[in-house]
Amino acid sequence: MEIWVNNQYTDQREIVKVGDDNITIGREDGNSVVLRSPFVSRTHARIFRDSGSYFVESLGSNGTIVTNKMIPARHRQKIEYGDEIRIGEFSLYMMEPSIRRVKAGEKITTPRKRVIEMEYKMHAELLERLNLRVTGQVGAADEQHVAMIKRNLADIITNYMAGVDAEMGDHLVRDFIWRTTITELSRRATGKMMYSYGFENTDVLVAKNEEIVNRMVSDILSYFPLRLRPHALKEDVAMIEADWEKQMQRISKVVTPEVREYIIRRMLSKEIEDVVLGYGPLQDLLEMPNINEIMVVGKDKIYIEKDGALTNTGRSFFSDEIVESVIERIITPIGRRIDRSTPLVDARLPDGSRVNAVINPISLSGPALTIRKFARIPFTIDDLIERGTLTEATANFLRGCVTGRKNIIISGGTGTGKTTTLNVLSNFIPPEERIITIEDSAELQLPQEHLVRLETRPANIEGRGAYLIRDLVRNALRMRPDRLIVGECRGPEALDMLQAMNTGHDGSMTTLHANNPVDALLRLETMVLMAVEMPIRAIREQVAAAIHIIVQIVRLPDGARRISHISEIIGLDPETTRVMTEDIFVCRALPGEHGDFGKLRHTGYIPVFAEDLIDKGMLGVEVFT
Repeated sequence: MEIWVNNQYTDQREIVKVGDDNITIGREDGNSVVLRSPFVSRTHARIFRDSGSYFVESLGSNGTIVTNKMIPARHRQKIEYGDEIRIGEFSLYMMEPSIRRVKAGEKITTPRKRVIEMEYKMHAELLERLNLRVTGQVGAADEQHVAMIKRNLADIITNYMAGVDAEMGDHLVRDFIWRTTITELSRRATGKMMYSYGFENTDVLVAKNEEIVNRMVSDILSYFPLRLRPHALKEDVAMIEADWEKQMQRISKVVTPEVREYIIRRMLSKEIEDVVLGYGPLQDLLEMPNINEIMVVGKDKIYIEKDGALTNTGRSFFSDEIVESVIERIITPIGRRIDRSTPLVDARLPDGSRVNAVINPISLSGPALTIRKFARIPFTIDDLIERGTLTEATANFLRGCVTGRKNIIISGGTGTGKTTTLNVLSNFIPPEERIITIEDSAELQLPQEHLVRLETRPANIEGRGAYLIRDLVRNALRMRPDRLIVGECRGPEALDMLQAMNTGHDGSMTTLHANNPVDALLRLETMVLMAVEMPIRAIREQVAAAIHIIVQIVRLPDGARRISHISEIIGLDPETTRVMTEDIFVCRALPGEHGDFGKLRHTGYIPVFAEDLIDKGMLGVEVFT
């Protein structure tokens, strides 16, 4: 037997001859297959035979991905020859020696890599034919121009079809059906199309074949008990993904040679159109509802974060220039810029997804692009309850705090869901109140009518015209706000926010980075000192007077988000002068309860303001029972 090893970082490949009984994989020399990487455990996985079938058992703490499915430690998964096993940056394939004899010096390439090489040539020919600029903007295109691009592309694809071998064809067919299935799933669940750059009416389609493709997709979707609800999309996608091999085996039986060739053409056309008009190989990653974050490092490395695991997709751009063109397409519509004099930028996509980009000379690894995806349909408090982020009792308590105009800080680490929670709590603000939101990149999605959204602005090329969070907070105070919501306090604006909370703008909210409520208060003191030098006691007095509630959020190892503490600020300690907090709700596990983290439970402490809110009908006594 042979194990084919492909390093996704370096594109280096090797074939390791092994026995058939027990094959161990890890970074130490004693393993059958040695993978030199800090992301690989000493003995990460093993392949063994049982009852005539081969299985992969995951032994490493980071788990092992088999046919796109994460296998936790000490679990096993059945595999067949040619199935992909992903460990760290490596893709491994168990192969029979007789399948292919590799000549000395012959380079082994994956079907995806061969497809990318072909698409690169087709893309270059398209640019040459039409004299297109790689950095051309989508907004500058019109339907007639795009139709011309697609007609020329169809002609180019015809010339290259003979170079598509069987493995490349299988890869393209599989990817096309997968993308079409998930797009249709999203349309049924949300009533909306997913990421699109428009001009679908100009596609070169064959009605008969389109009907066959649509029937295949409908057949796949009807096979599963899908929930078809916006916030159940991740679960629906995971259900389909777990059974995708079986579905492809079933569907492939009805794919005729004519339909197969049509699908290959459609996929080649779509991927090159993505480069010319859209976001290149990121296009369908942005469409996937179960992908939380996309990270690009240079042209050859595209990673995703899904279900708490970081994975190299094996995709790549044609060149660094195209990565930079995608960055420009993202930032230009919102008035941002990036060049050698301003080599980093924060921006957002139309749906609110957060974008950070860095280019040369700051980034030595090529253009680096990070996209933190934002929910297209805002979460509600019921969604957070359903996901276990908080309980119904704590949701009612926080609703009472918001309607009762208590000042709230939401604290947590990176990626814990602070902005999502802030968005949900902001929905409790009564519609008759005037709200002003201030953000670096506008992400909050509030339904209230009387809403003013402010967004920071970087300096222009002359270094002028910058408006920071602090400038906007100061200006907002002159706009007669009932509520002030700051997306995140990370610097001197913390002082202005505290002063606003102390001068009649009750019910204001913000977020900050901290690992627990005590750390949140210490970080708040540090940020105030960034604005002005003043005695620590004076700062603490302002904090104690301004803030009522701290909501602490954590992210568990499995990727789940939980509110771990809801704490009240009760004043200053007379001896140490530190700000004192009292936990109202805390996550804890009871004896015999499954899981170490436990549930959010009332500590027995009743906040000082509770009686007033109960008297006004904003809070029920049952939340503390």
